[in-house]
Amino acid sequence: MAVLLLWLVPFSRAGLVAFFVVVTLAGTWAAHRAERALGAKDPGAIVVDEVAGMTLAVLPFPPTLPTLAAGFVLFRVLDIVKPPPARASERAPGGVGVMLDDLVAGAYTALGLAALRALAGWP
Repeated sequence: MAVLLLWLVPFSRAGLVAFFVVVTLAGTWAAHRAERALGAKDPGAIVVDEVAGMTLAVLPFPPTLPTLAAGFVLFRVLDIVKPPPARASERAPGGVGVMLDDLVAGAYTALGLAALRALAGWP
């Protein structure tokens, strides 16, 4: 969903930053409430954390289809593997824990995409 939204909506750079901030803040609040309502830690029904993480992953780059596709694949791998400190961050309480591990994966993804661009001359 996040990839489709980022590809189809013509965000300006400032608009994308604002979208990321709003999704992250509102998502943290909503995830906290959803965890309490659903009675589970980071239930699969919560997906706003993936939207925030994927947005962070591609925030520094033009939202081209190759960038979004590579970002999505790398983000999913890193979200599953949870390299440090992602795994530890998901133990934070409430919505913060729900969001943090995906934001860490998003930051690592952005670094990976930057490396691909720098080393391989990839667009």
